[in-house]
Amino acid sequence: MNYEYDPKAPEHIIRRDFLKQLSAAGAAAMMAGEPRSLSANDVGHFAHPAATADSCILLWMGGGMAAPDTFDPKRYLPFEKGLKVADMLSTFPAIPTAVSGLEICEGMEGIASVMDRATLIRSAVQPDLGSILHSRHQYHWHTGYVPPQTVAAPHIGAWMARVLGPQNPVMPAFINIGQRLEGVGESEELKAFTTAGFFGSEYGPLNLPYPEEAAKSVRPPQGMTGDRFVNRNRLYRKLIDQSPERALMSDYQQESMLRSMENAYRLLSSKERDAFDIALEPEETRQKYDTGRFGRGCLLARRLVESGARFVEVTTEYVPFLHWDTHSEGHTTMDRMHKEIDSPIKQLILDLEERGMLERTLVVIASEFSRDALIEGQPGSNAADQARDKVDELSEMKHYGLHRHFTGGTSVVMFGGGMKRGFVYGKTADERPLMAVENPVSIEDLHATIMTAMGVSPKTGYDIEGRPFYVTKDAKGEAVQELFA
Repeated sequence: MNYEYDPKAPEHIIRRDFLKQLSAAGAAAMMAGEPRSLSANDVGHFAHPAATADSCILLWMGGGMAAPDTFDPKRYLPFEKGLKVADMLSTFPAIPTAVSGLEICEGMEGIASVMDRATLIRSAVQPDLGSILHSRHQYHWHTGYVPPQTVAAPHIGAWMARVLGPQNPVMPAFINIGQRLEGVGESEELKAFTTAGFFGSEYGPLNLPYPEEAAKSVRPPQGMTGDRFVNRNRLYRKLIDQSPERALMSDYQQESMLRSMENAYRLLSSKERDAFDIALEPEETRQKYDTGRFGRGCLLARRLVESGARFVEVTTEYVPFLHWDTHSEGHTTMDRMHKEIDSPIKQLILDLEERGMLERTLVVIASEFSRDALIEGQPGSNAADQARDKVDELSEMKHYGLHRHFTGGTSVVMFGGGMKRGFVYGKTADERPLMAVENPVSIEDLHATIMTAMGVSPKTGYDIEGRPFYVTKDAKGEAVQELFA
């Protein structure tokens, strides 16, 4: 399958062709046979490293979190009419943190107070994929592969589920919180990477778009208990077994789907399902997290890793032109997003620490790319400019902010899980273009770092339909050893 980007094609044509080829890869995954684990002889010598973390929580800032307005403040100029857009770098002033000399942006005072538990990477970089589309870059970040592929690439959480298995056999190894996969823009693109790919259904995510309703998803329907619930499960298995879709599946994929049903049934019958009920938390605790769906998702994530979940992603939710996707009203939207994430992230870190879990739980804050006021992609890119209301100088507040997708340097924050505390790695330029100028960290190396912390070699691979497929692209990802304590 070859995907050729045409920079002159309209965006909807690019997206349509992209979806066609993703759909083909998804269909191929259904027919794929059992992936065979590659040995050291296939890859060259490797051994799984000693894990520094048992579980991972990914806090996903979907839509493009602007580093200069969050974790990498630059020269600040307040809004005023006539301000030249070319002079606009950060739209929030810097504030001190718990680490001497380290500053982040105003509005994140809670996170600032726990930065002494964090490693801050300021030099994460993304490639120019020809079209700076959220769908392509989110797929790339979550799978490590540039879409589309000839096979359906597994999500990073599915890799952990497949290689490490669950910590608690009752709990799903991979849980996805806060992202609707129906009824939102680009839903098919989101579904394309929120999957176990060729690994099969049993390693895919349990999707919980509304944290406050998570408890309902792991309980039998009201009034259905005992034998009736058992009989319905048996009947459902029979219906699935006779479904015409099964004829399109390989034996391995069929068995994987049935095992996923068995796992779900086991959870619905267990005491661990109480972990999904955030209403069981004291009111005082719920209030500290309750800034919206993301905040409630952070509380749910803490409860789930306490009960043995291996990988949990919590997202602010990606919806085109909302939340971090600040194509207009940039500063105003960022102020709202600061309020949404600040208290929950701070409380999550403090709660994990209080419970003695932070050292063995890797918490990662990341986004698909950063933002800039002028540059789409990075200098030299031929990417189409997707900013709206382009102006040279400010006349209205809605123009004040960072509206363009920027891939040349962004921030990633890592707490716990064996990472250094109060540590800053990498640097971006002080003036535009805000490129990573020290210790750039690619997605391959970032994934290698996360997997190494979890005790998975970055060279881990599987043979699928005669093709080797690795946890980091071509098994070339290298963990950034300087980040480890």
